[in-house]
Amino acid sequence: WVLSSTPSSSQIFPTSSIYANMDYLFWRKNNRDPLELVRYAESECQAWYSAKDSTPTPPQTHMVEETQVLSLENICMVDGSWTSMDQCSGIGWVWKDDRGKIQLMGTKNVRRHETSLHSELEASRWAMESMLQHSTCQKFGTDCKDLIAMVNDPQAWPNFSTELEVIQILKMCFPDFKIQYFPRVQNGIADSLARNARSFH
Repeated sequence: WVLSSTPSSSQIFPTSSIYANMDYLFWRKNNRDPLELVRYAESECQAWYSAKDSTPTPPQTHMVEETQVLSLENICMVDGSWTSMDQCSGIGWVWKDDRGKIQLMGTKNVRRHETSLHSELEASRWAMESMLQHSTCQKFGTDCKDLIAMVNDPQAWPNFSTELEVIQILKMCFPDFKIQYFPRVQNGIADSLARNARSFH
């Protein structure tokens, strides 16, 4: 903002106070009550803790090998959450590095889509854009087998042609794009982020 051509009063912005700077930028962008910034930060913090606390412990039978594979790959897990009752759909993603450590997470709500598959596509699109901007990750994981089928064979899904066209364009930006199925129990963080996002205002 300091280097941009957007005019601002030097007596108001920037200042030595981080809160005052954020407050000013938030007001400039949204022209709303500055307390909304605090509420938004609180909701983001709560979503992060909820996702962290609700990570399920996978059963020890038959899943040990798959869990080790998941934890040792540079991967972005994605999920969408949709119900016919809520006004919003939730989407979420979590990027883990090749040591299995969480590097970034994303969660937000969007206007409710027609179907749950639309939400899954929206989550994938946002995750792909975020990985292109913030990481070298080229592999994505989902618990939705239909999503994988759509990405791999978009012509077979004409009702989603507009959304899939965007996905195909994004795919071309990844030299080695992969999308893989994982059971829901291994996608707990992204699932929790997406579900919690439905309640955001």
